[in-house]
Amino acid sequence: MHLLFRTLWLLLASRRRSKLSIWDSSSLPLRVQLTDIDIAMHVNNGMYLSLMDLGRFDLMIRSGFWKLMRQKGWSPVVNAETITFRKSLQLGQRYTIETRILGFDERAIFFEQHMVHRGEIYARAYIATRLLSSSGPVSNEEIFEAFGGLPPADLVLPEWIHEWRLNTALPSTKRPAPHGWVH
Repeated sequence: MHLLFRTLWLLLASRRRSKLSIWDSSSLPLRVQLTDIDIAMHVNNGMYLSLMDLGRFDLMIRSGFWKLMRQKGWSPVVNAETITFRKSLQLGQRYTIETRILGFDERAIFFEQHMVHRGEIYARAYIATRLLSSSGPVSNEEIFEAFGGLPPADLVLPEWIHEWRLNTALPSTKRPAPHGWVH
């Protein structure tokens, strides 16, 4: 909810920015706002991931894929994410969110995103996303057809991403996932 107005603004503003291919990198310029910081006076660690949503929206809108997704009734959801911090973004500081599709596996579309200030990476995240329709997950075949063909041949998902996904996955929603901590 805290990014609702910025998201609505982005949905309008990104349509006026230069067009991109879904395989391009997007660069979204922003400034740290008062609602982004925590008591330590820098961007809150959880806020980085929320702000990165805006970067993915920017890429999808500018490539035309957002409109196509909405027409097909597809909704993007995050399945897994990991982030590493290097420096803190401060109130009022200008930065960009750099976003690109890293690759695919049989279950997810993977994004790599950087928070960049003056050419320096402040944070880097890897996000596994899925597209859902009313009948369930959208297959890669449907996604590639919507993209207009297969991804570029040089788009090869790093092996460690496969390992990360396997090692952090929870059971499917059709299987139990009981909580077993002892209190």
